[in-house]
Amino acid sequence: MKICRFVLAFLFASTGIATVGERHIAFERDDAVWIANVNGTGEKKIADGIFAAISSDGTRVAFVSVEKSGTSSMRRIAVVEIAGGKATIFKDVPSDNSYYPVWSPDGKRIAFTLRENEVWNLATIAPDGTEFRFLKKGTQNQATLYSPCWARDERSIFCQDMTNIYQISLDGAVLAQWNIEKIIPNGGMSGDGRIAVSPDTKCLLLSIDMGEEHHRKDWDGPPVALWRFEIATQKAVRITRKTLFGWDGCWIDNDNILFLTQPAGEKSASLYRMSINGKNLKRLIKNARCPSVSAP
Repeated sequence: MKICRFVLAFLFASTGIATVGERHIAFERDDAVWIANVNGTGEKKIADGIFAAISSDGTRVAFVSVEKSGTSSMRRIAVVEIAGGKATIFKDVPSDNSYYPVWSPDGKRIAFTLRENEVWNLATIAPDGTEFRFLKKGTQNQATLYSPCWARDERSIFCQDMTNIYQISLDGAVLAQWNIEKIIPNGGMSGDGRIAVSPDTKCLLLSIDMGEEHHRKDWDGPPVALWRFEIATQKAVRITRKTLFGWDGCWIDNDNILFLTQPAGEKSASLYRMSINGKNLKRLIKNARCPSVSAP
């Protein structure tokens, strides 16, 4: 039986099915995973969890499922299909304390951090929960590696230990290393700092804690800023002005980004888009955390 294009379009629109080529944002709100169109419309809750990360093709979202048991919680990596809402929780991982999933560009692996034997490690896993592999094991009394981010060629991962930014191969070897304070004077990264690689692979988008004074009465801790780090030249350029606290940035394309900011007087962060030259600032979604966007 033939179905006209109009009917197909209506069916896809009414069911919220994501197809290859569509662009979506995934984000966290009130301990739940949400998606929206790339322009901020069509918000929809799809799962309970935190640390949402959408796949490049926009069909799946990796996140952290939180299961409470008494006074403790089990945090496991999970994947939910946007079309249909089927979720798979990865239980064959040697830890009940996993965080920060990020997709490889081809959608075949997920990198994440996990705690085992009182040490944090970096690992990868297939999107069906199989083929778990340690990428870089941590060591007692040494700095933890945070903020995994896949290189665009899928052969290495960027991460940081609050002192240095690293590029490491999939066998754990350090390929490159940059001291954060040297490339960004008065700057540093926390365990919640974020790294994102530009689509053209030339730049890293960094969430930086700045050692600057500020006069925000409703802000605890250092001011935060987004910086663009050019890998070839090792030059860092500030994107957000001093009065615009920005963090958790990700690339829409080579010239535009998504990020979080919390305007003075507001109680929660909102998701904004902006050009990397600091122009065209626009709020897309209120009350959001941990944004990610599918590929063009």
